Amino acid sequence: MPRLIPRLASRHAGQRRIRIWSAVASLATALAMAGLASAPASAADVNNVKNPGFESGLSNWTCSAGSGTTVSSPVHSGAAALKATPAGQDYAQCSQTVAVKANSTYTLSAWVQGSYTYLGVTGTGTTDVSTWTPNTSWTQLSTTFTTGASTTSVTVWTHGWYGQPAYYADDISVYGPDGGGGSDPAPTVPATPTGLAVSGTTSSSASLAWGAVSGATGYNVYQNGTKVSAVTGASATVTGLAASTSYSFQVSATNSAGESAKSSAVTATTTASGGSGGGSLPKHAVTGYWQNFNNGATVQKISDVPSSYDIIAVAFADATSTPGAVSFTLDSAGLGGYTVDQFKADIQAKKAAGKKVIISIGGQNGTISVSDSASATNFANSVYSLMQTYGFDGVDIDLENGINATYMSQALRSLSSKAGSSLIITMAPQTIDMQSTSNGYFQTALNIKDILTVVNMQYYNSGSMLGCDGKVYSQGSVDFLTALACIQLQGGLSPSQVGLGLPASTSAAGSGYVSPTVVNNALDCLTKLTNCGSFKPSTAYPDLRGAMTWSTNWDAAAGNAWSSSVGAHVHALP
Repeated sequence: MPRLIPRLASRHAGQRRIRIWSAVASLATALAMAGLASAPASAADVNNVKNPGFESGLSNWTCSAGSGTTVSSPVHSGAAALKATPAGQDYAQCSQTVAVKANSTYTLSAWVQGSYTYLGVTGTGTTDVSTWTPNTSWTQLSTTFTTGASTTSVTVWTHGWYGQPAYYADDISVYGPDGGGGSDPAPTVPATPTGLAVSGTTSSSASLAWGAVSGATGYNVYQNGTKVSAVTGASATVTGLAASTSYSFQVSATNSAGESAKSSAVTATTTASGGSGGGSLPKHAVTGYWQNFNNGATVQKISDVPSSYDIIAVAFADATSTPGAVSFTLDSAGLGGYTVDQFKADIQAKKAAGKKVIISIGGQNGTISVSDSASATNFANSVYSLMQTYGFDGVDIDLENGINATYMSQALRSLSSKAGSSLIITMAPQTIDMQSTSNGYFQTALNIKDILTVVNMQYYNSGSMLGCDGKVYSQGSVDFLTALACIQLQGGLSPSQVGLGLPASTSAAGSGYVSPTVVNNALDCLTKLTNCGSFKPSTAYPDLRGAMTWSTNWDAAAGNAWSSSVGAHVHALP
């Protein structure tokens, strides 16, 4: 599954890719990023950056190794934007020295797009700060810094990352007291959001989406006239609602200058019962991956999997020569003579006991590609055939070689039309896949939200990542689990569609193992706002689905310590 877990020893070749992601994220940690909140701008505040929108070409800007140029498209506003292209060991840093006042607080922001785009400032005289994003559409980065007692200038910079495509930047600003070098006006209150719509409901939540507003750094969500949430993206999920009840929602846009008027209202009516896919699962469920291969973990039959697992994901299906199609072959020899008939009988026994058994697609070496309508049809037909042959209840998407949101969504909807409402659909994205709703994995999850069961993101083999509060968190902590889960919860998934994926032991992953106690604390923090670390969600999510582990085999090798502790804790959640 999980990217570092080998089907055979040779699967460790994927380690190099993990080290690259970890290096990217660890750099973000080293740059000590500040929070996003800032005080309202005063009347004297200005943008101290010269040529902030690159309307005068690269005037006032210096780009390393000739990496920068200006383009007329894409732009965030005006007629031009910066395009900078990393090459070799140069990651295309463009910078400007900006005049500032000592002992003053400034808000640094920029609109950027690209595989990896960083924004930061050095020479502050106090703590230098930075922020970054993997978004491939225009996204505003923002952070704050305070100058030292003798600081009169700072260096503002933006750059991409090694081996990545060109990035774009526009409308870079350092708002604060006039340092003598800026001429732009102070920020203005953003426009009122438009296009507010209800994107989905469950018995206890409503998901909303609206058009992004230029110049906005955040949005407030109002329920029946009362503010209930503040988010940074153009979508939100409001939880804790009553079943079969209508609610009125509005949103406003905010930045350092203030808050816009509220949008036009929309009405969302919650369902009478749980609205996501998955048939008769318990409210809180535990997922475990079962290995159809022997890599040193305990070899198991499906019947050996403890009853604490509610969903058993059989890893993995294999690609075929037909685009998009998959097959499955039981590794009878590697599993000690486990026969296909025994395998099928064990699946039926688990189902009779109220468990779900699904087929997982992908893993570290999975090369299944669903990139057009034909391959989407092939995918749906082949998965449905496996369900009929072996008795699988559904499918797990664990593709680590990229995912096309349009056609994977088409494939899963086609599968749903064949299998019906009891179909289980789970996903196991990497942390980098769920940093932004513009990512293909996140888009797919939102596209099929009405039939999606749960997303069990892999909180391991990751390094450090951004949390929903814009701060960087290192894997291996309660904060890493809760602050990253918050991105999914604020990004549009229902709490019942969010699970925490962790390795069952130190042998099960290259990095990121945490004790069952840490997993349980994170579950408590998200569902009850207790046992949190430094990060605490703005609201509790009592409907959170639960937890996942790689794998039931590694769990067994460790005496089933993970499932015994986390399984009991999940099933005892409110």
